[in-house]
Amino acid sequence: METYRYFLEIAYKGSNYHGWQIQVNAHTLQEEIEKKLSILLGRPTTIMGSGRTDTGVHASQQFLHFDSDTELDQTTFLKKINGILPTDIAAYSLRKVKPDAHTRFDAIWRSYVYKISLRKNPFEENSVWFLFKQLDVKKMNEAARLLLNHEDFQCFSKVHTDVNNFNCTIKAAFWEQKEDQLLFHITANRFLRGMVRAIVGTLIEVGTGKISLEGFLDILDSKDRKKAKASAPAQGLYLCSIIYPENIFI
Repeated sequence: METYRYFLEIAYKGSNYHGWQIQVNAHTLQEEIEKKLSILLGRPTTIMGSGRTDTGVHASQQFLHFDSDTELDQTTFLKKINGILPTDIAAYSLRKVKPDAHTRFDAIWRSYVYKISLRKNPFEENSVWFLFKQLDVKKMNEAARLLLNHEDFQCFSKVHTDVNNFNCTIKAAFWEQKEDQLLFHITANRFLRGMVRAIVGTLIEVGTGKISLEGFLDILDSKDRKKAKASAPAQGLYLCSIIYPENIFI
């Protein structure tokens, strides 16, 4: 029987989930989406995401792939899947891809944004990090630029993680202030577990003057997670963009 592989673009608010990956005795995004897809397609359906977001982390753009034994119409499919997904998960697009296309391994670039609110806002609860400190954004950007000259980011990785190496290519990392909101943008070919939140937490210490640029450089060179500072809270982090080569789409 012929099967068809599809990339599904989704977004979600991660507040009610114990991260992306299926776990025993925990409510996860992968489990929730697989259940609804299996209902819609009439058979057990597994999915693979472009990456694994942690508990409480959000995504304004995430991709997953799945296989179907029938060809699917995008408009009809999106209407039906959005009708049964919970309100904190939305499906945006469906694209047919080559049979060996893979949302995780074929991704070229991934981007995250971390959102900090500098004043209390009741409409942003669980969506930003409320941080009421005076920050030197210029100095934070100077430190962020140092990330572009490094490859090994072991100092910002969770310690017990199953990876072959800690090398990442970061092509953009900068802070942007919009009125009372401070946004950290970062794009890389891959990210280590907990990496972005550890970077943000450490850059905030640069912004408060507790770490100098030389100190930040020492942390980068140390390859020691204990040298970096506490991770920023999960609720401010968003996976926001994944770029794929066009030749995998049909």
